[in-house]
Amino acid sequence: MLEFGQQIRQLRELKGVSLNQFAKELDVSPAYLSNLEKGKTETIQLPVLSKIQEKLLISYLSSNPSLEVDVRIQHACSLLQALQQQAPEKADFLLHILEKGLQAYQVRG
Repeated sequence: MLEFGQQIRQLRELKGVSLNQFAKELDVSPAYLSNLEKGKTETIQLPVLSKIQEKLLISYLSSNPSLEVDVRIQHACSLLQALQQQAPEKADFLLHILEKGLQAYQVRG
């Protein structure tokens, strides 16, 4: 949850929105949002997650494709690392496929 919270904070700050202002937009307390950004909250309610995506990811990232790619890559890395902990052979397989795919595109283009 810490990495997710750090991404929220980074995107919020890049957008120039204060913690208090963003908490108000999400209909949560500033303390809750602060705890979320610091990784001190283990869960997030689906309506709050939807609002975060609406306010930051969709509205902001759609105008900044480079940042969207960075966020997606970080998310994929987190998922791959979690998979590595649970099923190393599956993580290795996926990483191998990704590497081969990237190498194939580099040769072509």
